[in-house]
Amino acid sequence: MPDVFVERSLDEIRFWSRIMKEHSFFLRLGFRSEDTQLINEANQFQAIFEDIERRAYSFSVNTDPQTIREFNVEVHNAAAHIWAFKRKVLGLILQCKLPGQNNFPLLVDHISREANYFRNRLEELNSGKLEPLHDAIIDENVFFLKIMADHAKFIGHLLDPSERKLVEQAREFSHEFDTLMYQAIDLSSMRPQSQTIPLLSQFVDENRVSVKSLRDFKKTARDLIEECRIKSIIHPLLADHVFREAERFLFILDMFERSLSGEKVNKREILF
Repeated sequence: MPDVFVERSLDEIRFWSRIMKEHSFFLRLGFRSEDTQLINEANQFQAIFEDIERRAYSFSVNTDPQTIREFNVEVHNAAAHIWAFKRKVLGLILQCKLPGQNNFPLLVDHISREANYFRNRLEELNSGKLEPLHDAIIDENVFFLKIMADHAKFIGHLLDPSERKLVEQAREFSHEFDTLMYQAIDLSSMRPQSQTIPLLSQFVDENRVSVKSLRDFKKTARDLIEECRIKSIIHPLLADHVFREAERFLFILDMFERSLSGEKVNKREILF
């Protein structure tokens, strides 16, 4: 039988190493030509995570757990280093030491939060101390709802201002996900009394509906950008990147929904 620890570790690394690789590319695109040291560091991180992604696919669910445990430690170290790099870049931007660069401070903070999430998940997997399901439902939603709200803001600011309808749609999604995020924070502050099956089920269901709508909006935007049918400064890879993160969130919400309904879930599908 495949080892659940191995399968879950590889799933996390395959998904998030690609995300980290792409973050490095996006940061590099935003730097000025004279920022050679930062460009070189971004290139190095892109190569590191490209190699990690490749190696993650060279393992299988039947790989020895100790091998994967050691791999998790190595990847955790890389995630910690790229987190530090991102926070360094954020500091330089906020101190106005990179005038004219094109990375939004919120975007740099956003991608550093994702690096921190990734390294924390690897720590949890290696220690065997994953959150109980009811805590994970709230914490994962607080994290991902903020991520989705940020995406909507980035899309709205990177579309050409003349794309008025799409810009307005992005603003509406931004407001919607800010509201959902604050609802999640309120539910979190009411723990443990708020962790009843009816409340959590409604919470997951409401968020799932909104995430599906945003996912579909991102898919439409991605397709239009790839076909050069709308005006924007959004790189096609960025459009696909945010779409994949919405798909990831939907997968997690689907798992939560099935678990709360009492449906039997394959242990290898349970993330928490």
